[in-house]
Amino acid sequence: MRVGIELGKTSSGEPLQMDLEELLSTRLLVQGNSGSGKSHLLRRILEQSAGLVQQAIIDPEGDFGAFAERYGHVVVDAARSAGDLQRIAQRIRKHRASVVLDLEGLDAQDQMLCAASFLNGLFDADRDCWFPMLIAVDEAQLFAPAVGGETSDEARKASLGAMTNLMCRGRKRGLAGIIATQRLAKLAKNVAAEASNFLMGRTFLDIDMARAADLLGMERRQAEAFRDLVSGQFVALGPALSRRPVEVRIAGVETKSRSGRPSLMPLPEADAEDLNDLIFDAGEDIPPMPQPVRKAHAPDVVQRLVTQQPHLLLVDSSEPDTRSETEKQSEVDAIFAEILADPDAAFRPVPLIYQEFVYHCRMRRLEDYGNDMAAFRRRLALARAGLDSGIEDPDWLRVLEASESLPEEMQGVYLLIARAASQGADCPEDGTLARVYGSHSPSRGRWLLTFMAERGYIVCDTDFRGYRTVRIAGVGWRTAPSHPKGALPVRPQRPVRASRLAK
Repeated sequence: MRVGIELGKTSSGEPLQMDLEELLSTRLLVQGNSGSGKSHLLRRILEQSAGLVQQAIIDPEGDFGAFAERYGHVVVDAARSAGDLQRIAQRIRKHRASVVLDLEGLDAQDQMLCAASFLNGLFDADRDCWFPMLIAVDEAQLFAPAVGGETSDEARKASLGAMTNLMCRGRKRGLAGIIATQRLAKLAKNVAAEASNFLMGRTFLDIDMARAADLLGMERRQAEAFRDLVSGQFVALGPALSRRPVEVRIAGVETKSRSGRPSLMPLPEADAEDLNDLIFDAGEDIPPMPQPVRKAHAPDVVQRLVTQQPHLLLVDSSEPDTRSETEKQSEVDAIFAEILADPDAAFRPVPLIYQEFVYHCRMRRLEDYGNDMAAFRRRLALARAGLDSGIEDPDWLRVLEASESLPEEMQGVYLLIARAASQGADCPEDGTLARVYGSHSPSRGRWLLTFMAERGYIVCDTDFRGYRTVRIAGVGWRTAPSHPKGALPVRPQRPVRASRLAK
């Protein structure tokens, strides 16, 4: 039985039907420059076939959220491990669920790795789960690039391999690929060549027009026609569409993309002086301080660092201690400075540092400062950031309170950045952040900044030179721009020969 879905009207006014069962066996390639109606065409196909066949949509821009809500598709957040995505994909095939893989918010390399893991999970499902399934991939040139780009070879190979399996070997497993791309020249040839159905939209570059004409069996002199197509108009060819190239105007859709087509709107009326204040002065755009998880107050924390209960003394002394609290605190600060002066102190476990701290406290008759592990961890974080415990500034108290909701091993890193921002100093290098955290890897420093930025503690900005600036949420402190790898080496100049100087 032939099951057809209507795409739109041809130039003669007749409806163009797409044979859905034939599509499952022969696959589809959609090509068109930006603004040609390519995503609209994909949405039309998916809406018309939503109740007829299982679907999976690889969505790099998060445009299919309304579609998923309208047709009951499950949205899969790609912020998972590769193993989780593969297991989820296998359960999707088993239970025949239609899904949207949301890749929004990930960089290009992570999108490639996530899509590869998901497609491999669909491909490797048990034979009993090989049910018919449409796999729609928008912006396919991102996942099957013709040449290497800024992404790693590992990500490119994984993504290209998964796309090749989908288009070349997916038919026997019930997988039918619908891939859409802006430029055929950017799409890997072995992926594009496996499609037998084509919908070619507006194209302007000669190389893309020539390749589109070759795929449709048109003469090169006819390729100029692709420049005359309007938005939403395509040339269709293939066993599931038409035996001869035919122009079709795609019909409307029920759901809309979140981005949509740009349209003009009036500019705001404002004076140049007001615009300068809005653009260059930090004010309302300062993010709020994140709410701490623990119900601790910074004054209590500082007080706990300064003094402890007298009944916690482990060693009694017959001689009275005549030192003032300030003098005792100075000795505690000296102990921390002595411990952290060791270059390996950053990489030692905190319990070992705590034992050394307790030993020094006993030697100096300061046992009451070495019996609260929580207070010690807090004071160690302050010491690693170069801060003392006598903090009374209201902004600093807010920063201290916010830091308590971070993991203990990250508090010193956060306070170090806050100290640099409060002084307007350079942002600490990746290696410095990693060392305060207790790691030798500079990449750990970058990960720490990403972790704190995602949770609203800081805001990271990088300029066109690659210099990084960090703002502290809630107080508006800002570091000076600096390179994450530190001062870049100056390229040595080649010496000038004496003969040239003589000339």
